[in-house]
Amino acid sequence: MSGRWDFWIDRGGTFTDIVGRAPEGGLHPRKLLSENPEAYRDAAIQGIRDLLGLKAGDPIPTGRIGDIKMGTTVATNALLERKGDRVLLLITRGFRDALRIAYQARPDIFAKEIILPEQLYERVVEVDERVRADGCVERLLDIASVKPAIEQARADGIDAVAIVLMHAWKFPEHEQALAKVCRNLGFGQVSVSHEVSPLVKLVGRGDTTVVDAYLSPILSRYVSHVAGELGIETERAKPASATARRPSSAAPAEASERSERAAVSPRLMFMMSSGGLTAADMFQGKDALLSGPAGGVVGMVETARLAGFDKVIGFDMGGTSTDVAHYDGEYERAFDTEVAGVRVRAPMMRIHTVAAGGGSILHFEAGRFRAGPDSAGANPGPACYRRGGPLAVTDANVMLGKLQPDFFPQIFGPAQDQPLDTKIVREKFAALAAEIGDGRTPEAVAEGFVTIAVENMANAIKKISVQRGYDVTEYLLNCFGGAGGQHACLVADALGMEAVLIHPFSGLLSAYGIGLASVFASRQQALLLPLAEDSLTAIGELIESLRAAVLSELAAQGVEEATASTRPVLHIRYDGTDTALPVDFTAGSIGQARQAFEAAHKAQFGFIYDNKPMIVETVGVEGADVSEKGRSEVDSETEDRAAKPSETRRIFTEGAWHESGIFRRETLKPGHRVAGPALIIESHQTIVVEPGWQAAITAKDHVLLRRVERKTRRAALGTAADPVMLEVFNNLFMSIAEQMGVTLQNTAYSVNIKERLDFSCAVFDSDGALVANAPHMPVHLGSMDRSVETIIRLNEGDIHPGDVFALNAPYNGGTHLPDITVVTPVFELIDAPSSGPSGHLLPAGEKNEAATPAPSSPPRGEGGSRSEPGEGESRQPPRILFWVASRGHHADVGGTAPGSMTPLATTVDEEGVLFDNFRIVERGRFRERELHELLTDHPYPARNPHQNIADLKAQIAANEKGVAELRKMVAHFGLGVVNAYMGHVQDNAAESVRRVLERLPDVSEYEYPTDTGQIIKVKITVDRKKREATVDFTGTSPVMKNNFNAPEPVARAAVLYAFRVMVEDNIPMNAGCLRPVNIVIPDGCMLRPAYPAAVVAGNVETSQHVTNALFGAMGALANSQGTMNNLTYGNETYQYYETICSGSPAGRMNSGRGFHGTSGVHVHMTNSRLTDPEILELRFPVLLEDFHIREGSGGKGRWRAGDGTKRTVRFLERMECAILSSHRNRPPQGLDGGGDGEAGSTKVRRSDGAVETLRACDQTVLEAGEAVIVTTPTAGGFGSE
Repeated sequence: MSGRWDFWIDRGGTFTDIVGRAPEGGLHPRKLLSENPEAYRDAAIQGIRDLLGLKAGDPIPTGRIGDIKMGTTVATNALLERKGDRVLLLITRGFRDALRIAYQARPDIFAKEIILPEQLYERVVEVDERVRADGCVERLLDIASVKPAIEQARADGIDAVAIVLMHAWKFPEHEQALAKVCRNLGFGQVSVSHEVSPLVKLVGRGDTTVVDAYLSPILSRYVSHVAGELGIETERAKPASATARRPSSAAPAEASERSERAAVSPRLMFMMSSGGLTAADMFQGKDALLSGPAGGVVGMVETARLAGFDKVIGFDMGGTSTDVAHYDGEYERAFDTEVAGVRVRAPMMRIHTVAAGGGSILHFEAGRFRAGPDSAGANPGPACYRRGGPLAVTDANVMLGKLQPDFFPQIFGPAQDQPLDTKIVREKFAALAAEIGDGRTPEAVAEGFVTIAVENMANAIKKISVQRGYDVTEYLLNCFGGAGGQHACLVADALGMEAVLIHPFSGLLSAYGIGLASVFASRQQALLLPLAEDSLTAIGELIESLRAAVLSELAAQGVEEATASTRPVLHIRYDGTDTALPVDFTAGSIGQARQAFEAAHKAQFGFIYDNKPMIVETVGVEGADVSEKGRSEVDSETEDRAAKPSETRRIFTEGAWHESGIFRRETLKPGHRVAGPALIIESHQTIVVEPGWQAAITAKDHVLLRRVERKTRRAALGTAADPVMLEVFNNLFMSIAEQMGVTLQNTAYSVNIKERLDFSCAVFDSDGALVANAPHMPVHLGSMDRSVETIIRLNEGDIHPGDVFALNAPYNGGTHLPDITVVTPVFELIDAPSSGPSGHLLPAGEKNEAATPAPSSPPRGEGGSRSEPGEGESRQPPRILFWVASRGHHADVGGTAPGSMTPLATTVDEEGVLFDNFRIVERGRFRERELHELLTDHPYPARNPHQNIADLKAQIAANEKGVAELRKMVAHFGLGVVNAYMGHVQDNAAESVRRVLERLPDVSEYEYPTDTGQIIKVKITVDRKKREATVDFTGTSPVMKNNFNAPEPVARAAVLYAFRVMVEDNIPMNAGCLRPVNIVIPDGCMLRPAYPAAVVAGNVETSQHVTNALFGAMGALANSQGTMNNLTYGNETYQYYETICSGSPAGRMNSGRGFHGTSGVHVHMTNSRLTDPEILELRFPVLLEDFHIREGSGGKGRWRAGDGTKRTVRFLERMECAILSSHRNRPPQGLDGGGDGEAGSTKVRRSDGAVETLRACDQTVLEAGEAVIVTTPTAGGFGSE
């Protein structure tokens, strides 16, 4: 040993964990509150002082300290609280608002008041320069024009600058020149996008660069503080003119100087989000966001490996949140992550965080139990922390006896010497039980909240495992974090896992993992070349360049090349998709890389494409110090016997009090067994061994928990509504819909579904009533059940296992033709003709060996005649238990204009191909030939039927995921219980809407005039005795010879959306929301058209109008922009569409509080994402000249509307262009005295300079060099000024 102490530290949000390694090798844990200003200034320093036995005021003896390895939440907290440094953003002219608008989607589609994350930069300066996607310089860099603004920012005290220019990831010359100017002007922090994150995507790279500039100075000051306290000299004291890029080369003298310094002073290293350590003076903002949690991943993997497990799910439950991670032989790193509303394009451990920790606040509202998402944090903390905090999950465990105050660190109260406060916990739970008033005891209330918290955590694990194709029942659950041991058995039971590992340092495993981590460096560079032999030279040259930079960085930290291991990684995706997977390229073989990618794609998504080109999107090189082999743990002799408890205490679990043994961890020896229920008391945590589980102490002194008795469903769980199980089922149903959505997004072919998320997935009961929906597009909400009801009605008695249906008919349950709904019945389990697990088609791309031959005369576009049962089949098919459905917006289904958004259509046939009850899978056989014929045998056929077929296969695969998960639910809870709770969640949603109706006036009306001269009239009448409302559209204009006719499901979706928004709470979205609402739509009006009326604008435009009318009638919101500004362009090679956002309207919450609108965000019935500007220009022959927010354009009033946008797209090839829009000749209206917004416009700039104004619905042809300019209408204000 070195004769010095080493310290491994995780400074978390609630606690700071320290593991000290003494000179003789012994490990000593220490846990402190991260924020305890009455006692100490910094928890990490105090922990070191405590372990060294120093008294207050004693200097820290530097010579006694060796390595300090540290993870910190300093950067994350600064980001969450928006307390970073002031930043100047320099960005290409035309893109000043690119990071603010981002992809234009709102985070909560049901938010009445839309709140977007606050931008990190304080000031933005647009730079006169422009480089095209191919490197052609469109506009030379004009430094002279921008330098005065940069100088002014510096003079105003801004010391950090972020430089982000279009396509600089590949063509960085302009960024390099600007960076030189900024350094010469004395900026302390200069972050340059091609150095911080040399990856394609302007928004992600730009956000990463800004966050690096924002946080690096904060980190610098913290590192200097820690180093100063420890007497460590770092480079941080020098002027920080360096960028976030680590040195690409390091002189031998520099490396030698570092080594000499380390020999005489402690070596301070920090954990990066990527899972490796770096020197303190190389620690940058972009690398710090998951600093602590990354240590937990390393700890979970290394401890599981020592225990003999290679498939691990990490479960790190702390005070404010729970982190979960997956490991199956390789560390998983993500390169596109969102943290606190900021998109980060940098290597980070793939960690999913859920707001469920010991500090999660407990709520009982509207008959529902909820845990979180808000947290009591460290201050005030849970109620038991003696700081006046609210009830939290930790308090629930105190109430249940699972946390015993005399076995918990006594660190509370003014003198930090008091135990947990059980008295206040009991008082608060007793009061809550009385408020609930259903007879349940305070401890039953507490257990209910724990159950919900456990389900939240289990659902988080499903997101990183089940949703990605992994079977968690084959995995070890490695449980750690201060609160993990209390819930380990419960979480495992919720997932069907039967083994849990709890390491002796599980309560401090992030700190332990940081100690086991190695010095690490990595480089990535976007490439975008085909995975082909012709690209091998370019790939090899880039790998060598990146490897040299990695080795240089390691050398600068004293890691010699002989002890450094490097690994090249290719990030490969299919051409035209956006999901890249990492593939090891150590062998340097294109063929092996292709095979590895296909294997990874098949494992994650369930299919591979035939003959589809692959693209190397990014090349990376990872390097690590392999001189340290990690910590070994020796085996001890075991004594196989049942341990004896030191005493017993009562704990409440499974609905009753149990006498439970108390076992001190230090008394348990290898080989000892502990049967549940029991509590194992460690110095830093309590492990709860639930009934039916057994804890064994292994030869390595680990606690290995295994279920030894089969889990039985509690007899008390019946079909009557229980508030706890109501919340559990709410979450479970939604989780199934979300898992379906992930499957669809991952397996889809088209940009619309995969990247822009224009799809929805849903679960329905046996009658076709909506139970749970995971929508991205609100217009899908109230209309998918109409599609399911249509399939049920038209195929009664002729639906068989293995059948799947497709429908887009606007007059028969659909909305408009591009939105195709795929509907799958869920049958009782029987033997089915398909080899799929549930009698349906196997995942897209897989061959079905049991497929039956095609019928001789297949039905086309309809259900066809009833099919006769085959030999050996029952004439009475088994019962249909449930339904699942997925709806996706297809890029093109034919019609007179590319993209099938035909603005001049007057009949539905001009809009594309009609699917009217098409049986797309018949008894397990995918009817691809008939489907292709349907798509092409049409006056205006689909332009790319192979893409339609691929997306429909993805929808079928998504439905199969829903079928499988519903089957699991029935197997676990029983069919009667599942059916009952499908009804209960609808009842709960209905009750939530009824409470909204109580706030509405008896009668309210609104008239909404449209550009077409039509009027939407709505009258809302509330029957207070029945607690129901009637929404009557009588007086609305009749169907006209245009395409603004909205099918009845569209109007119904608008009503459902509006009332769901009015609830202002996170209730499930299901059929119950409309149960108290009677909708009256007269036949023949524009909201109930009949064949062959055109409907394309009815879906995208009239839906917005109806929503505006409803909110106007309810006095809640001024008019939104009232359009989606649907811009479609394409030719024979390319087809693309985008919807363009404006600002949200001002309005009033149910409490009467008014609010301003938000600029540059989608509202109401759409939430479609925009393609990143760089991706757009790489994939399509266009140049985005400008996309900005028009400041001051929103409606005025006491509460102002958000501002609209202006977008200019120049075409580099000849293309057809179409616009589908509204509010071109009349502005959206204000409400309650608020001012109107502004009308919008669509213009075309011709090559000769002439500017043409298009009609609201129009189409034209643009030649190369011509541009379309969309100025969006703006929303209305609310209230008189």
